[in-house]
Amino acid sequence: MTKAIKIDLREAALRRAIRRHLRSLGFGRNSEGHLVPPDLSKETYRRLHEGQRRGKFAKNTAFLADHGPALLKYIAAGETLQPELMRPRLEVVEPGSLGAHLFRFASLYWRVPVSDGYGRRIRFLVWDDHNGKLIGLIGLGDPVFNLGARDRLIGWDHKERAQRLVNVMDAFVLGAVPPYSYLLGGKLVACLVRTQEVVSIFREKYADTRGLISKKKKDPKLVAVTTSSALGRSSIYNRLKLGGSLYYEPIGFTQGWGHFHFPDELFDDMRAYLLSRRDKYSTNNRFGQGPNWRFRAIRRALDRLDLGGEVIHHGLKREVFFCKLADNAIEILNGRRKRPRYSTLLTVAEVAQLARERWIVPRANRNPEFRAWRPEQFLDDIMNNIEPVSEKKSADGKSE
Repeated sequence: MTKAIKIDLREAALRRAIRRHLRSLGFGRNSEGHLVPPDLSKETYRRLHEGQRRGKFAKNTAFLADHGPALLKYIAAGETLQPELMRPRLEVVEPGSLGAHLFRFASLYWRVPVSDGYGRRIRFLVWDDHNGKLIGLIGLGDPVFNLGARDRLIGWDHKERAQRLVNVMDAFVLGAVPPYSYLLGGKLVACLVRTQEVVSIFREKYADTRGLISKKKKDPKLVAVTTSSALGRSSIYNRLKLGGSLYYEPIGFTQGWGHFHFPDELFDDMRAYLLSRRDKYSTNNRFGQGPNWRFRAIRRALDRLDLGGEVIHHGLKREVFFCKLADNAIEILNGRRKRPRYSTLLTVAEVAQLARERWIVPRANRNPEFRAWRPEQFLDDIMNNIEPVSEKKSADGKSE
């Protein structure tokens, strides 16, 4: 068999595998015969993430067996929780630490896989210092370069965005774990992003950084954080207020493009196909060649297979939210001001007090079923791939 025939057979097999996978997700054909995304419901959203979720679980099987039982001691039992005495504290996660293991463990709880973030990254454990148990997770990373809703709000052109995006971070995970999630703990965790401690930690970590390509000193100032809902619209971020301040402003929706519905195994086959064709996108993944190489590589493979790059449009539109840490965040980002003003920023302790009074204690009084929660359920839900009970079961780490 000649080399050309082998490549043609590989191409045909890969084309069939991609079509079979997309049909399993509910993709259909339009009148022109092109593959189109399914009608979206929350169950469809979860099905689109299924391959990604299974892949992540498989990669963590050994980790769960080695560390899961020991890490359960940091998950609270509902019967021991005293909502009125909660004392939240932020701990920065250091690579290779116990905190890193606990962050990894807790992030496996959600059904839609939690991103690892990319570029600059600050991860936090949210502790309850009253009992030494884990409340939830915060993960901040570099934002995507192209985000229409954000860029229209600020009024950026391409050049301005390239200069000032360094002052924005994206929350790639925000969520509370049980039993705190039963008490609207996700709202508390989301509000803790907008605190003096987060701004201070960002300043200490990145104040003297230089661009990896330009080598120029960036002097970033964290003035805003973006985030998006996991399953369409969000009930946790909308109208999220404390002390009269709006914490998250809804600014629009993403357009439904991405690559998460192509699992790692299928992507590896697509990359091998590009390599056989000596296509530059098979290895074009070094820094400086685009922040979303995987997206581009998949699209390139789909085009070369005559499947049409438009099937990378999964149709899942996420609601985008903008959290202003600086009062004059928009003016800083569009260049009208240089010095951020943080006059309304509270401390973690101040946010916690307001959240206890508004959400935590009232919810505990109305819904005492949280007291039946047992830590063993946490590991059972992960190991058995059972969809966990949380506020709205968002699982990019964002309790919805």
